[in-house]
Amino acid sequence: MNKTYRLEVAGVTRDLPIIPISDTLSIASFVVLGDTELICAAAPLLKEKLPDVDVLVTAEAKGIPLVFEVSRLMGMKQFFVARKSVKAYMDNPVIDEVQSITTTNKQLLCLDALDAAAIKGKRVAIIDDVISTGESIEAIERLVKAVGGIVTVKAAILAEGDAASRKDILFLEELPLFPAE
Repeated sequence: MNKTYRLEVAGVTRDLPIIPISDTLSIASFVVLGDTELICAAAPLLKEKLPDVDVLVTAEAKGIPLVFEVSRLMGMKQFFVARKSVKAYMDNPVIDEVQSITTTNKQLLCLDALDAAAIKGKRVAIIDDVISTGESIEAIERLVKAVGGIVTVKAAILAEGDAASRKDILFLEELPLFPAE
């Protein structure tokens, strides 16, 4: 029988499969992408915790529906996505590299020149679904700072493992890590 972890966040309950990601570590696999109910329940609670900001930025791809809903609730006309590869349409992209806990290989994070110009001088909220090691959110922070944005808050639905004790992030619930079996 597969083991699961029961997560309750924003009044929504999910039984998350516990998945080994290394010889010593397993995670409760939280995939918000496609979970309309959870996104619509969590976004207003996350929005309430945010200070005043001008723009929202997330990484491709799981954070996109969450940032869409938060930006909609905030009455924003757009949000920004750090893409995971340079696209043909990108003019003078700004690039950073990240190694995430849930990704096998290093990834690129890219903002194109138009996004960079729109972020410059703005108060930025970086939002993701889960903050674990913080590597992804720190790579986005480097990108935002490189283009002249002012990071005022880093936020997520969940803080996983040691991230829950960080004082520099906002989150709705904690998500534990598990030993591999």
